[in-house]
Parts: sequence; C-alpha cells; structure tokens
Amino acid sequence: MKENKSGTVKSERYTAFLRGINVGGNKKVPMEKLRSMLEKMGFKNVKTILASGNVVFDAEKKNTKLLGESIEKKLNETFGFPARTLVYNFRDIEKMIALDPFKGIEVTKDIRLYVTLLSEKPKIKLKIPYVSPDSSFRILKVTDNAIFSVLSVQDSRTLDAMSIIEKEFGKDVTTRNWNTIQKIVVI
Repeated sequence: MKENKSGTVKSERYTAFLRGINVGGNKKVPMEKLRSMLEKMGFKNVKTILASGNVVFDAEKKNTKLLGESIEKKLNETFGFPARTLVYNFRDIEKMIALDPFKGIEVTKDIRLYVTLLSEKPKIKLKIPYVSPDSSFRILKVTDNAIFSVLSVQDSRTLDAMSIIEKEFGKDVTTRNWNTIQKIVVI
C-alpha cells in the first residue's frame, strides 16, 4: 500500500458482497478460505459476516469496481467458478443504515426486509414506491446503489420478488437481508 507524506498507509474500509455462493450446496466457498485468499491479495483486517459472502476489509484506496473485478478474478482462480462481487466503500454502508429506509415497517415473523445491492446507478422505470399486484412485495426506496424492499411471506403463493428486481434492474445485483447489512457496520 502507498504511504502518504507522514509515512502512514492510505487505506479505506470496504465491504464486498459475493453473489450466489453457498446457496443450496452450490458454489461452496468456506469463509476461512475466502478470508485467507483476500489476505494473500494484500487486504488487511479481513472479516467475514455469515456464510453468504459478505466481507469487510481494509485496502489501498481504489475504485470499488476495480476492487470487485480483482476479487472476482481471484475467486475464479481459487475456487474454480465465477462469483459476481460488488464492492462498496464502508461509508456507503453506513449511509444506508443512516437512511433508516424501513422506518415505520412493522416486522413480524412473515415480513422480510431486503437490500438489493446494485453495480451501477439504476434507470428506474417503476413508480417508486412500488407495490406488487398481490401486495406481498414493496419497493420502498431506490438510491444510486441500492434498492430497499419488503416481502411478506405470509401467503405460500408469494410472488418471486427477485424476478421483479432482475427484470427492472438487471441481474448484476445481489440481495441481502437488512439484518445482515446492520451486522456489517458493527463488526
């Protein structure tokens, strides 16, 4: 890492979100091996959150897209399959929390709060807030880098919310439970 004039390293805190790993026994990535791989790439203070591919680390200040691409390449070399990786500056995650996008939503055993992380600024076609025809899925807010949504799983016939997200915003996204996002900022 580069040093600034005072001799200290210029680094930033980042969060990487890997898409589609450790789901249904497919694309298995043990978190210890992932942590080790990232440390070998030169990242510091690497911590994983859950097994769904959430990693917090320190790295030389860089473009998040380039960081994601370098992690994707190394993942493919190490584990033998591609895994789309979206990298966010840690401050962006803190801003998501500060938005308090789910304020006023009553969480019950049937309500899920989700954040869909975007790789680029979205071109929004839907009227936001959006409510699905069966009212089981709502998109509350869309920012330059995330979609905040609520899903009711009360009815077993609940629509496939991800198909709506992918149709409107593309497949170059990954979704996390709001609780996971909140865990990231306290690790």
